[in-house]
Amino acid sequence: MAASEDVLWDADDKSMQMVPRLRRIGVTAGCLGFLGLALWTDSDATWVLYAGAFYLLGEIAYWAWDRRRLVEARIVPGEADGPARLRLRRVGGQITEHDPHHVVRVVLIHDNVHDLAKLRLSLHGRQLLFGRPGRPPGLTTWRHTCPKAKVSNRAAQWGMPGIPD
Repeated sequence: MAASEDVLWDADDKSMQMVPRLRRIGVTAGCLGFLGLALWTDSDATWVLYAGAFYLLGEIAYWAWDRRRLVEARIVPGEADGPARLRLRRVGGQITEHDPHHVVRVVLIHDNVHDLAKLRLSLHGRQLLFGRPGRPPGLTTWRHTCPKAKVSNRAAQWGMPGIPD
């Protein structure tokens, strides 16, 4: 294993993306509010409140899931000349270190429209981690770093737009 810090996964966008999310929530709330006011005089418009509540719950669930996604994976040297460790950084800023031998599976899903890939990382104990889209790394680095892991890649399940399959 490498003794220096090697980047195994690096996402293109590492930010929390709060401004677009707040803009989406604001526009949706404004549209639902206007629609609710327009329909309030003629009929029961409580469905607008339910639609807004469901949308807000969905946005909160997506935010909670997105905070746990990986934006960076590095192999770092261990403490006191110990074995190297796998350092994972998430969108929310949480950094965890794992033994590379506890990685069970690494799957890189290549997007056939853009030059990006998504990471699926399974750790010992059935913990599945998702990575934000980033540049596709080399599989040999993952194989060398995590010798017990099943490392594979595959193409995305969708075709290119405008081109029949």
